[in-house]
Amino acid sequence: MGIGTDDKHDIQAQAEVVIEEKPKKRKWQSYIWDSLDNSPEERKFLFKLDSAVLTFASLGYLIKYLDQANINHAFVSGMKEDLGLYGDQLNYMQTCWTVGYVIGQIPSNLVLTRVRPSLWIPTLELIWTICTLSLSRCNTAEQIYAVRFLVGLAESGFYPGMQYVIGSWYKKDELTKRSCIFHTSSGIAQMFSGYLMAAVYHLEGVGGFRGWQWLFIVDGIISLPIALAGYFMLPDHPENTRALYLTPEERAFGRKRMEAVGRKESEPYTKAKIWKILTSWRIWVLTMLYICFNNGNNASVPAYPQFLKQSMDPKYEVWQINVYPTTTSAVQVVTTLIYAWTSDSIAEGRRWPFFIFGGLVNILCYVSLAIWDIPIGWKWVCFVMAGGGYGLSGLCFAWAHEICSDDNEERALVTGSMNEMAYVFQAWLPLVVWKQVEAPEYRKGYITVTFLAALMIATAMLTRYLHKRQDREKALAMETTVLGLDSSGSVEVSTVQPTELKV
Repeated sequence: MGIGTDDKHDIQAQAEVVIEEKPKKRKWQSYIWDSLDNSPEERKFLFKLDSAVLTFASLGYLIKYLDQANINHAFVSGMKEDLGLYGDQLNYMQTCWTVGYVIGQIPSNLVLTRVRPSLWIPTLELIWTICTLSLSRCNTAEQIYAVRFLVGLAESGFYPGMQYVIGSWYKKDELTKRSCIFHTSSGIAQMFSGYLMAAVYHLEGVGGFRGWQWLFIVDGIISLPIALAGYFMLPDHPENTRALYLTPEERAFGRKRMEAVGRKESEPYTKAKIWKILTSWRIWVLTMLYICFNNGNNASVPAYPQFLKQSMDPKYEVWQINVYPTTTSAVQVVTTLIYAWTSDSIAEGRRWPFFIFGGLVNILCYVSLAIWDIPIGWKWVCFVMAGGGYGLSGLCFAWAHEICSDDNEERALVTGSMNEMAYVFQAWLPLVVWKQVEAPEYRKGYITVTFLAALMIATAMLTRYLHKRQDREKALAMETTVLGLDSSGSVEVSTVQPTELKV
């Protein structure tokens, strides 16, 4: 039976009211931790999920970063002199790791859409743990090049893989905190690595090993139990989880949560799907955003220790060279958490303001360091405060998960591409602008990261514009679904769960 014109207008008005309906008002406790505003059942579910996923993700990232960055600490703690290394060989060691890291990322993330993460990710951790232990027995630069390549290849699947797992289980208002807590592990790892090297250095000569060799051994010993725990702690995907700590009802609840926010399950890869992904703006713009972030931040990591090592007045000891740069990591940890909580509360889910703030902090610090002949106190401030721009990784991935939530395979490919292409640049950029022979001034390096920080701000604004346009198109499609005509000219009305997006 048809419906008159006036009735059609009434139905359309009602549909618009439904679409524009505001979500329930948040309680103040939810600004401290989002699950405090949920039902007791959902709080219990999230507590279990957080306890397993975030604990393993954070500890895994800790050992991943330890095993990635220990070469820098070892180089300035006796390895260079013991093995007769020279010039840019540290750059080559870092590049070998980066090449392996680049090769494995996208394939690994695509594997995760077909293989259980609880099998794939811990196995990768076991491989890089064995390789890290073997670095303690390397005697030549060529041996280190080969092992560092294997470490990078095995580590390549961890960070984008864990971001993919986190994005598979959490809703929009839960994602940023979890992604950023995960990312803070890198800053904690940098701090811990410095403290660990300072402590391990006192093992000099024990068992016939030098202090820098003990660093690789201790890192491997720490990594092994964490890797083994992953086989039991990772929950896989919501649609195929077999986590022992989740009841059958909680597993079903996890699937329903993701269905409610439009998070799609795995689908077959087809030529049409791949073409759709590769021709969308999302893979290109989000990848560019992460390239700028990853290569335009944390430049003080190679420069700060080299500045301390080459200082003659005063002359710093080995433990000071390893410990003082951890202040930059402390700033990273604090700002990462501030970005996460502020983005979900005061900023109402918006991500772009923090890219502007972090980019401006970087520009101020790196322009000053490019000048170099500045007061020594301000130079120290710049080295330390440069960590303020490096807390954006979790926000970047949370933003990508939100933007790509309608397609599981696109989400996996985009997040893998973001991390991979960022490290493609890291494979060659340090050889050009962060040459060891130019330490500690690194003028070309500071100018380069200043440019990348400015480009990051511009790309964040472009992402915001395209995301808003995408949401408008999605809202229009929802209205069309809510109010449509059947073959007889009658109006068909569907119920739509209202959402409110802030970008």
